[in-house]
Amino acid sequence: MTGSDTMNKGPLSGIRVIDFGHTVMGPSCSMILADLGAEVIKIEPSPGGDPTRMLKGFGTGYFGYFNRNKRSVALNLKTPEGLELAKKMIADADVLIENFGPGTIDRLGLGWDVVREINPRLIFASLKGFFDGPYGKRAALDEIVQMMTGLAFMTGPSGRPLRAGTSVIDIAGGMFAVIAIQAALRERDRTGKGQLVGSSLYESAVFLMGQHLCYAAQTDGPIPPMPERVSAWAVYEIFETGDGGQLFVGITSDAHWQRFCAEAGLTELANDESLARNNQRIEARPRLIPALKEFFASITQPHAVEICEAARIPFAEVRRPEDLFDDPHLKATNGLLEVTLPNGVTTALPRLPIRMEGLEPFATNPPAVGQDTREILSAYGLSDEAIADLASRGILIAQ
Repeated sequence: MTGSDTMNKGPLSGIRVIDFGHTVMGPSCSMILADLGAEVIKIEPSPGGDPTRMLKGFGTGYFGYFNRNKRSVALNLKTPEGLELAKKMIADADVLIENFGPGTIDRLGLGWDVVREINPRLIFASLKGFFDGPYGKRAALDEIVQMMTGLAFMTGPSGRPLRAGTSVIDIAGGMFAVIAIQAALRERDRTGKGQLVGSSLYESAVFLMGQHLCYAAQTDGPIPPMPERVSAWAVYEIFETGDGGQLFVGITSDAHWQRFCAEAGLTELANDESLARNNQRIEARPRLIPALKEFFASITQPHAVEICEAARIPFAEVRRPEDLFDDPHLKATNGLLEVTLPNGVTTALPRLPIRMEGLEPFATNPPAVGQDTREILSAYGLSDEAIADLASRGILIAQ
């Protein structure tokens, strides 16, 4: 009914999503569905549009990244007319996504108990800070749950808990919601019925901490943060090169060690029987690591990369985010997709990192506020005159 040729790609083509998401968690979920071919109709508030559009600082990248491949309808849901238009769209949708604060979607008159009567086949995805429970009414943010779950403790050194350097929990919560939505769509194929599904920031962060909980269950002492961990590998750290570069090197097997020493010309270390095995090298770290630091400091980063590549060991140059724009691997594999952002800047941003038959990566530009309001509402029977009247009263924005 409201499909767009540019959106009709991928395994989820034919699936219509009504997206009330905002900031990162909800929009990341709907972006993934859109990248997989679903038609995503983003419902933005009228007037003004999604507040994320105006964020500065760390939030500057939110709207432009998480809202590609979507269509925009701007409605004032606090008016009877705006609410009724939203219900019209929900009536023939497959999925609804919302990540409002606790109770907000119900106060708007679009809670699960209401919309399930409008559309019994609807998959209603509610993305929250916490599942129902003692914390259920709390407000949550990515950084909040990183602190609550021990993730920040594990990331920074003792006494200096640090959040991860991206919105890792918001995005993880969005991905878990995608998993739930696709499972619910599969279940609907069998039963014909929709259902309420959900994900949360807190529980997503707890899931990511599972390996540390498993570790804690098997040790008597407290778990050290990652910067102070006892590594299972003798060589697993950052080295400074002579030209001011930094290289992370992981030598995780005895074969790695022998190949590295051969390529680096470190004959004395290669022939040292006390360094032949990983556990021996761990015991010898007080003399081994200074020797390797001295070696890397004597060569340039490009030379160090050549050695590590030839030795076929795990390694990585330490980079800044903007270095990825020129990454040769991403260029060769179409890992970044060109888009024009709402402010007119043309750039390239990461594609969905999966491959499957029938999925060709594509990116349409993030929409302007209300860019598709007229086209979509016309398909629901509204005349140009009716749309103009609603726009004049601030009930919608139509480009």
